[in-house]
Amino acid sequence: MLPAARHQAIVDAVQRDRVVRVSDLAQQLGVSHMTVRRDIEMLEESGRVERIHGGAKLPGDTASHEPGFELKSTQLQAEKQAIAVEAAALVHEGMAVGLSAGTTTWALAKELAKGAGITVVTNSIRIADLFHRSAGAGHPGSTVILIGGERTPSDALVGPIATAALKQLHLDVLFLGVHGMDADAGFTTPNLLEAETDRAFVAAARKLVIVADHTKWGTQGMSTIAALEEADEVISDGGLSEEARRVLQESGSRLRIAEV
Repeated sequence: MLPAARHQAIVDAVQRDRVVRVSDLAQQLGVSHMTVRRDIEMLEESGRVERIHGGAKLPGDTASHEPGFELKSTQLQAEKQAIAVEAAALVHEGMAVGLSAGTTTWALAKELAKGAGITVVTNSIRIADLFHRSAGAGHPGSTVILIGGERTPSDALVGPIATAALKQLHLDVLFLGVHGMDADAGFTTPNLLEAETDRAFVAAARKLVIVADHTKWGTQGMSTIAALEEADEVISDGGLSEEARRVLQESGSRLRIAEV
């Protein structure tokens, strides 16, 4: 592949996924890691991408930027579906299950709505509505508790009202979607209020399961929700790099890879 074609492929990948890894690009383009790093350096000089540790991202895409639900729901749909199926296998009838807001947890909600009756606690209007519609369509009914709060671009209800409600609850398991995963920053989000609410979710649950596709690795939101070692399990997809797998496993979390 000629350099110009490689450069365009890298730019296209960054625009689609916002953050890309050198290892993933090298595999997709059939070239060495060194070649990809040189390409990223050249693209950064022209302002088309911004170089980060181990990859590249959109220029000016800051730690406080939060894409909307509609945009994120169109990205990596096969990977999110595979993660959802893997996660749903951990849920059994009668459990109290926490679902944070997000597109991966929304995919999981679609799987759970077809299964046995459970109690769902969520800060996502979309997830609550999904269970309501599913019950109306004749699927087994689940009890849904929707906590209140201020709405974010990712369709999460957050803030003091949400946090206060969660402090009164006890969950068997929490499935938490995140904006980013990083060896140093842990599991993060760009939204400060969402981070606070998610931390209350984590405190209310006996088991924490992170559901995040491979593009979340190496991304840092402005606020940390939890350290890597706080997760009992992490469910991601086959695109997760070997480095990420090693770091997550060394943190003590059980890593599950959902194959697409």
